Amino acid sequence: MPSLSSFEKPPLRATIIPVTPLRQNCSLIWCHETKVGAIIDPGGDLPLILDSIAKYGVSVEKILITHGHFDHCGAAAVLSRTLNIPIIGPHKADQFWIDQIPENAQQYGFEAESFIPNSWLNDLDKIDLGNQIIITRHCPGHTPGHVVFHHAPSRLSIVGDVLFKDSIGRSDFPGGDPQALITSITEKLWPMGNETAFIPGHGRPSTFGAERAHNPFVADAVLARMP
Repeated sequence: MPSLSSFEKPPLRATIIPVTPLRQNCSLIWCHETKVGAIIDPGGDLPLILDSIAKYGVSVEKILITHGHFDHCGAAAVLSRTLNIPIIGPHKADQFWIDQIPENAQQYGFEAESFIPNSWLNDLDKIDLGNQIIITRHCPGHTPGHVVFHHAPSRLSIVGDVLFKDSIGRSDFPGGDPQALITSITEKLWPMGNETAFIPGHGRPSTFGAERAHNPFVADAVLARMP
């Protein structure tokens, strides 16, 4: 399993900021050359996010959202206002989840806001970050509008709740689709390469190669036995 140090090499750097009672992996990513960065999935705990931005001296220019669940984007609206930066993503199919953010967050005892992104994302959209370009992949299944972010030169992906170390995302929420989730993993993530490390929405990082070898849900040997 890769350590966080494996994500902190040029040209793209990243650090994980666990937030909310659900310990969601908010990520701060930035171009090593320019220190221009983005926050991915600010679910809550705004002071922790701002402290991390200050610690690493990053000029955050945008907020990126993988999907509309409250623990991933409940603080996006307030962070956008605080830093005067746009919210980008997810795919527009997740607007119905974003609309439910206040009610869903309240069930876990904290406040969160819904929002309308400054722009939606589609498959293969490019996102500029300093001197780097991040590629968006639309990966439905956990939610219909879920996207992931891939930076091939750094062999790094931020995958939200599509894939975890030794597990995969739930597909029993409204709009979920178990077959679409498997297809997203095998047709969108695996071609990024076995050596690609990924930051999941919860839990520890891993690599696509490790999951293809050992994940009890989507390892190559497991999928080969499926009808």
